[in-house]
Amino acid sequence: MIEIVKAADSGFEAAIGRILRRLETFERAASPSAERRTRQIFGKPLTPREVVRKIVEDVRKDGDEAVLEYIRQIDACELTAEQLEITQDEIDTAYEGVSEQLIDAIRQSIKNVEQYQETIKIEGRHKLEREGATIDTIYRPLKSVGVYAPGGLGAYPSTIVMAVVPARVAGVDLVVLTNKKKKTGAVSPATLVAAKEAGADAVYRVGGAHGIAALAFGTETVERVDKIVGPGNLFVMLAKKEVFGYVDIDMFAGPSEILIIADAVANESYVAADMLSQAEHDTMASAILVTTSEQLAEAVADELDRQIKELPTGAVAAEALENYGLIAVVETLDECIEIADRIAPEHIEVITAQPQDVTPKLRNAGAIFVGPHTPEVVGDYIAGSSHILPTGGTARFFSGLSVNDFLRKTAVIEYTPAALRGVLDHLVEIGVAEGFAAHVASAKIRFPEPDETKIKKK
Repeated sequence: MIEIVKAADSGFEAAIGRILRRLETFERAASPSAERRTRQIFGKPLTPREVVRKIVEDVRKDGDEAVLEYIRQIDACELTAEQLEITQDEIDTAYEGVSEQLIDAIRQSIKNVEQYQETIKIEGRHKLEREGATIDTIYRPLKSVGVYAPGGLGAYPSTIVMAVVPARVAGVDLVVLTNKKKKTGAVSPATLVAAKEAGADAVYRVGGAHGIAALAFGTETVERVDKIVGPGNLFVMLAKKEVFGYVDIDMFAGPSEILIIADAVANESYVAADMLSQAEHDTMASAILVTTSEQLAEAVADELDRQIKELPTGAVAAEALENYGLIAVVETLDECIEIADRIAPEHIEVITAQPQDVTPKLRNAGAIFVGPHTPEVVGDYIAGSSHILPTGGTARFFSGLSVNDFLRKTAVIEYTPAALRGVLDHLVEIGVAEGFAAHVASAKIRFPEPDETKIKKK
């Protein structure tokens, strides 16, 4: 079911390469059912990117009309424009559909996220003063944010908390939510409760690429926003890329992935369970163990076979492990670190005898979980750091979503006459080198040269 490779094997680099190419595969991949539906809707086979561009352009041009048509064709659901926004009565009723225990858990998660985000929020002004020149930096929250909450395979109240709460802590004025709904048009009660508790201002029952387009350009019903955040499937990710520039986006947050660095002290049951916790998300999910222990590698493979049979989501997890699962056996922990940095996964767990010797050396990861009692799932639900993290190797340049992603920084620059005079010569030199005479003149005009003729007459 899962491939085991050793560093000395001829196929080792090919196995690592398969993981590294996962992002390319994801961008090309569409399920057979999605391909059939594409032919039905558009009358011809289109690539996922072509489908998304068509949807985005139609929603941009026709607003609610296009959104409702794509809801009918893609989601097999008949809605009117008046039904796009969830009513307060529906939200109130949702509380009757969830347990008090779940509400308590959501509230605790919100509290933990608020606490963590407050500790990392950039506050106040950062002023530089230099010989009469002052450069101040001020941070202001975005005005509006759209949160995409996936709902195709299930309800994800945790994702709503992880996106809405940091925006609220930043001080965003308007936070709206779009959610993939069921064919009946219903939205999961857990989703609505989480949205209400986290502080979302509105919830729209529209998902997919048409939901992203509606947030980016606005419709007669859906509020246009300045930034879109949240994970999603292939079409959602491609739609976020398509609208970037009209709005800001957070990152590439696609199918889940985990890489575990472990040595001989690791418990094989823990490792296997943690790998499956991500593999069960999606058939495109990735679960990797990189270890210095051949014995652990074999034991984990056996545990995966045993545990997967007990999972209701076992079929999905099994396909994910076959597609993008891997157990790599290497000689040293430094080799483990090197492989982890090459893959740059969403989540890294470090389960070694001395994790403090490993963790500081890791450069590329969405989030790092240290020690045998810190399973990745605590980050998903309750730790407080956001679980909306970069995937597909993009942790090389993206970071996890945080309160600071909802703040804009603006430089405020003030020069005294003496300060401007002090830099004038350098300013002129650069302006002349670039061939911009007006740039030079705009500074020199403030320091007119004396009129030599008038001086001589006097």
